[in-house]
Amino acid sequence: MRIYFVRHGQSEANTAHVFSNRGWRHPLTAHGREQARALADHLRGQPIARIVSSPLQRAVETAQILSAALSAPVTQHDALREWDVGVYENTDDPRGWALHSQVQADWFVHGRLDARMPEGESFNDMRARFVPFIEQVTAADDDEAVLLVGHGGLFHAMLPLVFCNVDSAFVAQHPFDNTAYALAERRAAGLTCLEWCSVALTR
Repeated sequence: MRIYFVRHGQSEANTAHVFSNRGWRHPLTAHGREQARALADHLRGQPIARIVSSPLQRAVETAQILSAALSAPVTQHDALREWDVGVYENTDDPRGWALHSQVQADWFVHGRLDARMPEGESFNDMRARFVPFIEQVTAADDDEAVLLVGHGGLFHAMLPLVFCNVDSAFVAQHPFDNTAYALAERRAAGLTCLEWCSVALTR
């Protein structure tokens, strides 16, 4: 089994620098739709059997563009949504962005995995929804390829937990741009990352 972890295309929230991690708002920009079509062309011919998307609009629209090109059905799963920023949702408040950076420092530098923005999610909250979902996907008794459409913050935080050969230090040096992806393969040693944002890893 192979799994593609794809970040959505550029959205209106990206260009406005607004937190948009709940609900149905901030669609893809025209450039974001072009990014999704370019990724679809890149992946055309790959044996991708199904697509699972975050329920957020920018991810669903990306998944729909990929689905049309790859002839793969799409479902949605809450485990793939971006991490919740609580009271700062749908704002561009500089105080929120400063706190957002501080919470990530608490997680990745200080190991304070219960840190959160007011009324938002902690690292441990994300882990509780994401890791069991990936375990369910990889436990399937088949060799199909699956494509998951999610978010940069989620993937930066969570993929080092499920990949056996990628750590947080590597992730910090190789951020996910819009429509970048990581490709992983299920092996005896665990879920092994073969490619991260166009960087080929040891196979």
